[in-house]
Amino acid sequence: MLYSASIPYAADAAAYYAAIADLPWAVWLDSGGRGRYDILCAQPVATLVTCGTKTTITNAAGMRFSDADPFDLLRQQLGAPLAAMPDIPFAGGVLGYWGYDLARRFMVLPALAKDAEHLPEMAVGIYDWAIVLDHQQKTAQLVSQQRAPATVQVLPQILARLHSFPSPAGGKSVARGAKPARGEGRVIPAPFQVHGAITSNFTRAAYHAAFDEVQRYLRAGDCYQINLAQRYAARASGDALQAYLELRRLSPAPYSAFLNLPQAKILCASPECFLQVRASRVETRPIQGTRPRMADAQQDQQMTRDLQHSAKDRAENLMIVDLLRNDLGKSCVPGSVQAPKLFEVESFAQVHHLVSTVTGQLAPGQDALALLRNCFPGGSVTGAPKQRAMEIIEQLEPQRRGVYCGSVGYIGFDGNMECNIAIRTLVYSDSEIRFWAGGGVVADSEVGAEYQETLDKAGAMLKLLRRFGGECN
Repeated sequence: MLYSASIPYAADAAAYYAAIADLPWAVWLDSGGRGRYDILCAQPVATLVTCGTKTTITNAAGMRFSDADPFDLLRQQLGAPLAAMPDIPFAGGVLGYWGYDLARRFMVLPALAKDAEHLPEMAVGIYDWAIVLDHQQKTAQLVSQQRAPATVQVLPQILARLHSFPSPAGGKSVARGAKPARGEGRVIPAPFQVHGAITSNFTRAAYHAAFDEVQRYLRAGDCYQINLAQRYAARASGDALQAYLELRRLSPAPYSAFLNLPQAKILCASPECFLQVRASRVETRPIQGTRPRMADAQQDQQMTRDLQHSAKDRAENLMIVDLLRNDLGKSCVPGSVQAPKLFEVESFAQVHHLVSTVTGQLAPGQDALALLRNCFPGGSVTGAPKQRAMEIIEQLEPQRRGVYCGSVGYIGFDGNMECNIAIRTLVYSDSEIRFWAGGGVVADSEVGAEYQETLDKAGAMLKLLRRFGGECN
């Protein structure tokens, strides 16, 4: 049964997240002021956590384990598709993350890089309600398709929270005459703090050596492009949400997210759409090509022109477009896969990016989960051809990528999907916070420029950690 209750609209969803932040598995898909929707959920009716070959499924009936394909398990949880709610992107379904290393379940990859994080390859909840803010229509709603019987009792409790919590605009509640916030008396977490040095798993010399190895593989014809990333880490303590709110201020992005999971806190400021499915129409928008933002307006415009007309960047972008056309073709109607937009420059707080758009139509018998499996992980963060590029990445990068370069997003009970590429993403667990920055390397790449590109991409995250006490070497 469809449920929808209007709540006061707020341009900033932070107060709505605060209203549910103490609930289990509270998550926020954040448009960063650049997209149409924010989606917030908590209290999943089930969770699925995949570690290696085993998935733990937890729900009201208890806990069970399965060695089955995680995507098949998700399909079982979603059940037969329900009708979509008009102008509501998500009213329940799967929401969480799929880590880069989940690909090991269906691709043969060497085990060379160290698993330094020991986090699940997949951690998702099955959510039966969502708070949806529509920044185009300037509306906000609590919505549900009420798949779980218990949801009918939960919805009034969530609505009461939302009507009693302070708004981001000031000290008043989001609804007139509201009762005191139910959040009063909650344990207030310690302020976020970074302790000591922010270190990378690549010195500049080590990055140069790895770059030379990439060039050797490119010259040998193993690949056309290989993505090479460095990993930063620092000791940290305190409130991850405080850090995320500062990250979204420093680097607002349309595919941002904050996931407060038992295994880790995920702070994501991704600019990149990996896959979107709406009524069986598929779209992906790969990023390949970067220039830094400049303080001087004329210099900044010159950067965009340089990126727009760079033959090297356009060639790299086209390589990934071709890879994604092939990946989409595994799930789409033959002949339906097109690239209607190529080489558009999109500007963000820290960098300019070169973005293309590839579309298709799901074939009969295919669904969003099949599409995600067939395209995973995104080609813009592997290189081409994908399998060989990932084998080389495993050899050259000291640690596994984990959540980084995987995906954060949702698949609804209605069969629609939207998920990002988990770049510009910090992972906070075991008193340590980590992030990565990388880029595609091709035969005519120059090592100094490629190394600088990783620093440009890391800029906001380094600034974030320094702001909370981190020290750069």
